[in-house]
Amino acid sequence: MELTLIISISYLMGSIPFGFILTKFFLNKDIREVGSGNIGATNVLRTGNKKIGYLTLSLDVLKAVIPVIYIKLNFPEFVYVVSLSVFIGHVFPLWLKFKGGKGVATYVGILFSINYILGLFFALSWLLIFFISRYSSLASILATLTIPFFNFLNPNYENEYFFIIMFILILFTHRENIKRLINKEESKTKIY
Repeated sequence: MELTLIISISYLMGSIPFGFILTKFFLNKDIREVGSGNIGATNVLRTGNKKIGYLTLSLDVLKAVIPVIYIKLNFPEFVYVVSLSVFIGHVFPLWLKFKGGKGVATYVGILFSINYILGLFFALSWLLIFFISRYSSLASILATLTIPFFNFLNPNYENEYFFIIMFILILFTHRENIKRLINKEESKTKIY
């Protein structure tokens, strides 16, 4: 019963669609009708309102940090299950007919909560790849791929299977981006 409750609450926290809520409230727009139609921070930036874009990013990170840190401190044996539940909530939110974001910001929150060194490595990898390519999607995919390798070499080694599963899920959420990258149709992103 306890695990079921923990998973349910984590999923519901992950499924809070901040990109949708903030653009609706502050810009009177439906983010699903802007750019790629995605509710995540990258697409919110396409509204032209960077403050709302970065607020979405921050809240999507925070909604992972709160439950994962709580569980890590109180029920550490459930930390990976909760992390996965939060991520699934973001990608498949109950409130938006299970059509959510791509999960990268939420994954960043998970990484920093599990092991801040992994979070920092992801952030540095993402920034390096992004500034070379200018593709947010490519940076997200490749930075996620680096985590299982870096984790394996890390003296504070974490659950390797979890990070491989997360990479596969990030690949899945970016499947349309991958097609556009292959066809050279992907849009470059301005983050500043």
